[in-house]
Amino acid sequence: MIVTLTPNPSIDRAIVIDALLRGEVHRATSSRIDPGGKGVNVSRALAAQGTATIAVLPSGGPEGHLMDELLDTAGVARRSVPVAGSLRMNISVLEPDGTTTKLNEPGPQLSPAEVDALLTATLDAADGASWVVACGSLPPGAPTTFYADLVTRVRERGIRVAVDSSGAPMPLAVAARPNLIKPNHEELAELVGHDLPTLGDVRAAARDLVADGIEVVAVSLGSDGALLVTADEAVHAGAAITAPLSTVGAGDCMLAGLLHGLSTGMRPADALATAVTWGSAAVTLPGSRVPTPSDLVGIHAEVTHSPDPSLVLR
Repeated sequence: MIVTLTPNPSIDRAIVIDALLRGEVHRATSSRIDPGGKGVNVSRALAAQGTATIAVLPSGGPEGHLMDELLDTAGVARRSVPVAGSLRMNISVLEPDGTTTKLNEPGPQLSPAEVDALLTATLDAADGASWVVACGSLPPGAPTTFYADLVTRVRERGIRVAVDSSGAPMPLAVAARPNLIKPNHEELAELVGHDLPTLGDVRAAARDLVADGIEVVAVSLGSDGALLVTADEAVHAGAAITAPLSTVGAGDCMLAGLLHGLSTGMRPADALATAVTWGSAAVTLPGSRVPTPSDLVGIHAEVTHSPDPSLVLR
């Protein structure tokens, strides 16, 4: 069972238009609403593939009620922590070529008691879990040490923990030594403090993090696939997608596939192939919809243990 923590979840509204023109009135060709936030998306993807998961998240205001209803409809088990503020609603504007423009609200201000309640709910849900994964941005009111504190307390219980975040909380979380981190290309560059223009640069940065005590570094690279680095190997995987619809949540589905693979005993290379398959399938779906088993059909991840270090990343 995999527990996800999303301290700043959202209702994700995806609006499809022909072309985005600043300052103009647009008529949508379609729209959809999904429960969102990185950890919520991970749990949704796991549940859609039949993997046991519990999503821990705050819930408040009308958007909180809607979130609960959407997760129930999706069959995602949850531990909702009541908060005084309303959850945020994020807007994604999608164009036919797959271009995605996102407008993200900051989220509710959490009190110290609400922050503590989120941490306690996560630790309670983690009893018997194979992984705990902490994902996304922190809401106003949460200290930048929140993820680092969670990593320390989860690891004290002998449970594996993963972190997928960015900004100020991420280096603090990394210093607490989670078992796994999953930055994207830009987030990894931010974490190490310099640009990473080639696949070789990404591999070197990931190896440095592994040398510092992170067991698994998995880097999502968008259309360039993904790279997984451990103390024993560096593996690259990619899948060709000819008709992308939306990139929203694709990295979260990749993380879900990776954790699914690792929790079921797959070798890291096979888990990465599963991760890329799930993430690539998500790109073919509208909005932040997560793939079901039927959506994976026809998607093949190419895996190599000898990635080209000179590849310039897009």
